Amino acid sequence: MVTKHKRERRIGSCAGLLAGGAMLAGCTVGPDFVAPKPTAPVDWSSQNGRLAPAGAASLLTAQPTPIAWWDSFGDPELSALERRVAAQNFDVRTATARLAESRAQLRITNADAYPMLSAGGGYTRQQISSKLIQRGLTDNLPDQVGSTSLSGFKGEAGSIQVPPIDLFKDSVDASWELDLWGRVRRGSEAAQATLEASEDDRRGALVSALGEVARDYMTLRGLQAQLALQQTNLQTAQGSLTIAQQRYQGGLASELDPANAQAQVQITAARVPQLKAQIDGQVNALSLLLGEAPQALAAELDTPRPVPSVPPAVPVGLPSTLAARRPDIRAAERQLHAATAQIGVAVANFYPQVTLSGSVGTMALSLRDLPFWSAAAYSFGPQITIPLFQGGKLRGQLDLRRAQQVEAAINYQKTVLSAFHDVSNAMTSYQAEQVRRASIAASVNAAQTAMRLAAEQYRGGLVTFLDVLNAERTLLDNQQQLADSDTTLNNDLVAIYNALGGGWQTNFPASQTVKTAQR
Repeated sequence: MVTKHKRERRIGSCAGLLAGGAMLAGCTVGPDFVAPKPTAPVDWSSQNGRLAPAGAASLLTAQPTPIAWWDSFGDPELSALERRVAAQNFDVRTATARLAESRAQLRITNADAYPMLSAGGGYTRQQISSKLIQRGLTDNLPDQVGSTSLSGFKGEAGSIQVPPIDLFKDSVDASWELDLWGRVRRGSEAAQATLEASEDDRRGALVSALGEVARDYMTLRGLQAQLALQQTNLQTAQGSLTIAQQRYQGGLASELDPANAQAQVQITAARVPQLKAQIDGQVNALSLLLGEAPQALAAELDTPRPVPSVPPAVPVGLPSTLAARRPDIRAAERQLHAATAQIGVAVANFYPQVTLSGSVGTMALSLRDLPFWSAAAYSFGPQITIPLFQGGKLRGQLDLRRAQQVEAAINYQKTVLSAFHDVSNAMTSYQAEQVRRASIAASVNAAQTAMRLAAEQYRGGLVTFLDVLNAERTLLDNQQQLADSDTTLNNDLVAIYNALGGGWQTNFPASQTVKTAQR
């Protein structure tokens, strides 16, 4: 019978082994991750020429980029739409669900660092082989077989009949892998980096969705401006038709003039339904971006609003802060971190794995005997697994992880370089469009003067109606180009803000998907 003193000594030995294992679990093999430091120009002008080219009314400054950049357009309707993106956009919600997956995977991976405990019980009715017992007794106790000492077994003709056994047991089982080489810690490190990459992927989806909403909104307002312009020009063409008909009826012009005027009216009117269809398409595009049914936003957006004006100053910050703002750069860095940590996992697999396991419970032939101390049973001991030969599997896993790290490093370098190209291209387009718009605006003013003079001189019989038509067409074309330029200019500014990676830092109303991912 085990005395209390002996039990205490054994418990102390177990505690000592656990403490020793905990002390040993401090070595971590594999490379430690060092965050790369991308090379950045001192300011954007060194990459993009002048920040304030001649003819530009909106200047790029080195002030910090605003977080809620859409507010700089001064359009409350746009700002209201942007505030709904995080909770309603499907791409953002999908990325949020992936974030929840990564968070759950981290919990699963971290669980390997803790002892695994389980409890159970069972009942077994067991019949032991009579031949086995008889052969064992014959071989080991030949003089006692058939004697009265075996009277507890019933048998005939020299055989032994063993009665069935009812075995009852319950136990608490535990196992714990000693993380001697940091395999579990490296796995948790990789899972944490993957979680952070998923968070930045979600931020990237949000930045893209914010930009898409802004671009579609600008395009919608530009189309509405073109529709209003087309309707105004239709009225002008109808007025010219009336004048041409009056002059023809008065014998001051040939039938050719009202015919040309009628053709101009029809070609101008033909553009109206096309613009209305494009407007409906833009409303649908915005509805889809916000997870709404077709034309769900029509009531909000059907009332025309002018195309927003670009601000006189656009703060773009410094290039050195781009890596911290761009979610794709942040995600690429964390993917590189995860790939580096996975090398440590692969290296640790070459070393022995030590697991402490134990079980404490009771075991008896009768259920009523289980609660008694005499039914106590336990087992405890370490297990060691040494990878002697794996057919090259471990080496292949290590080579795979190293190659994946190289791939992640190349992807990081490409992502950083692409980001600077995005900013440079967006700034160039924005500055060039400002100069282009200034020229178009001047041409519109000149075309308006030419149109007024042509109409006056036609009434006085000084020019033909063909001169009036040419002036109308030139004015209409220039006005449409100006409306297009206003839309393009706004979209180029949106592209700058997108390239700078802003917007994800805003505290948006969270959808249920976001709340789930944050748990």
